[in-house]
Amino acid sequence: MKRKWVSTLLIHLLAWSLALIWIVPFFGLLMTSIRPLSEVIYGWWRFEEFNPTLSNFVKAWNHPTAPLSQGMRNSLAVAIPATVVPIFIASIAAYGLARFTFPLKNYLFLTIVALMTLPIQMIAIPIFKLMKDLRLLNTFLGLVTVHSAWGIPWILFFMRNYFTTLPIEVEESARVDGASDLVIFLRIVLPMCVPALVSAAVLQFMWVWSDFFLALILIYSPSKLLATQRIPLMRGVYHVDWGVLSAGAVLVMIVPVMIFAFLQRYYIKGMVGWTLK
Repeated sequence: MKRKWVSTLLIHLLAWSLALIWIVPFFGLLMTSIRPLSEVIYGWWRFEEFNPTLSNFVKAWNHPTAPLSQGMRNSLAVAIPATVVPIFIASIAAYGLARFTFPLKNYLFLTIVALMTLPIQMIAIPIFKLMKDLRLLNTFLGLVTVHSAWGIPWILFFMRNYFTTLPIEVEESARVDGASDLVIFLRIVLPMCVPALVSAAVLQFMWVWSDFFLALILIYSPSKLLATQRIPLMRGVYHVDWGVLSAGAVLVMIVPVMIFAFLQRYYIKGMVGWTLK
């Protein structure tokens, strides 16, 4: 009994220590964003004066060089379709891999899984040339296409594993009643895998929203820059306003955090669903 109590205490101490390591930097970022520069110039942890203000957020939102308001709209214009498209395509393909038999099925699945291990930095130049040849360079459509293609393999792998946990008897009963494969997929299978779809959507949206690398090589017009691209441009030539930079980072961070907070229940259910089989 004593050994169990000690192990529980150690686990809690480790968990709280890891949480503290993550929270302290964010708390420092938040303090820098809501306080004047004169109060944090010698360290955000000094509280001799504490006059919170939202002026840094207003300056970041309406920045004269890189307004974050426009960047947030651009990021949404990319992140939403780059989340919906790969989930739709990958779900259909994953259902086929989970339920149907065809030649080279296992080899195809292994190839798709292998594609997940490929670092995107290795193919950045071919992607740039391909988008240029397709005349999709510096367009939201080109960026959405690349993000969708990059997201399909892992979403397919995730959804295929989830589909294998669903009871096939329900689908067989519907097929006996005359339902087609498309009807079974749309009306029976998809409603049963909502948690998995939400989990995949949350992860894909967060990755696309937080992306900087692909946006950097594919988008360069000032009016089309995404939110993550605009934060570095808020630096001045002779002076860096860390409060404005911190406020911009917090604003960009708020969107995926809010989505995760609202969909946390479905996200956790979808993540652990097929691992419990």
